[in-house]
Amino acid sequence: MNAAGIIFSNIHDTKLAELTKNRTVASLPYGARYRHIDFILSNMSNAGMQSIGIITKYNYSSLMDHLGSCAEWDLNLKNSHFSILAPYSASHSGVYNGKLEALYNTLEFLEHSDLDYVILSDSVAVCAIDLREVLADHIKSGCDVTAVVTKYQGKEKEFPIAVTLDEKSNVADMGVSVNITDDLGGMGIYVMKREALIDAVKHYVVRGRYHLERDFLLQEFNAGKLSIHAHVFEGVALFNFTTQDYFENSMALLDHDIYHGIFDQRGLTIYTKTRDEVPTYYGVDSDIDNCIVADGCRLLGKAKDSVLFRSVSVAKNASVKDCVIMQGCTISEGAVLEGVILDKDVTVRPYTVLRGTKEHPIIIGKGANV
Repeated sequence: MNAAGIIFSNIHDTKLAELTKNRTVASLPYGARYRHIDFILSNMSNAGMQSIGIITKYNYSSLMDHLGSCAEWDLNLKNSHFSILAPYSASHSGVYNGKLEALYNTLEFLEHSDLDYVILSDSVAVCAIDLREVLADHIKSGCDVTAVVTKYQGKEKEFPIAVTLDEKSNVADMGVSVNITDDLGGMGIYVMKREALIDAVKHYVVRGRYHLERDFLLQEFNAGKLSIHAHVFEGVALFNFTTQDYFENSMALLDHDIYHGIFDQRGLTIYTKTRDEVPTYYGVDSDIDNCIVADGCRLLGKAKDSVLFRSVSVAKNASVKDCVIMQGCTISEGAVLEGVILDKDVTVRPYTVLRGTKEHPIIIGKGANV
């Protein structure tokens, strides 16, 4: 594929609070077996992209551990070029302020590429998208930039951009960081020519403009200097911008159509780091109803409408409902959990009761004892 990939690993970290306290959004566990990075990285791999850089900012050790050699995504091959890119700002005063400044620090990666195009992406969108179609649509449009957008219908949510289109699916109007309920929202995925991106990064960063959407796309579009095409993605797309989004979108995977709209798309397999786990053990008195359950669990009690990651233990007479239970958690005898997110390796002591709601779930941080 004639395009390099750039993935931003830390966008939206602050909005996910406790869940990204010690990790990036890209390494946030999701869907019982996966991390956020798995979705966009799999999409790029499925499109045949062999030159991919992941821009880090901070708390990226778990991300590096998850990715390893990237063998699961076929990015450890001889003709592949995969890089974890430096998190430092151009002024050496700390981490970068925005995507343009982050790209300024990766100019060597971009300049050494011989590919014509670059696909830029956040790591917050959960979807299976054919990036070959996106690139072909961009080239056909003849526009300077293509933004991947989706028709969003739901309660008010802030998107990186919101757009209205003309009859050719080109952007007629746009806003940045817009709250929408029924409109076309940007998925944080953009395509443009590599040389044009390099020129834009150099031009804006030295003038103190660091933000891709606000300082480059919006400003140049409003000045009539930039044509933007919209590729409208019509498949299933979930966006974990906030902690509430994460909880709701985890529960959404219990819907058959949503789950298969992401994980059962022909030619668009979502890959993740493989782990050798024993099968899940279901006790004779266990009662598991409408749950996603990963390998290696030991389930003796009750679980309903929940997502259980690898190696979760639910003891006899314990009850879990409307919960997200991450890897390695232990729920002891008689404990009752409802509307709860447990980060990795949490121990819930016997007969503890934790009750949140779907609107306000309780979040217990990694490694805690409650």
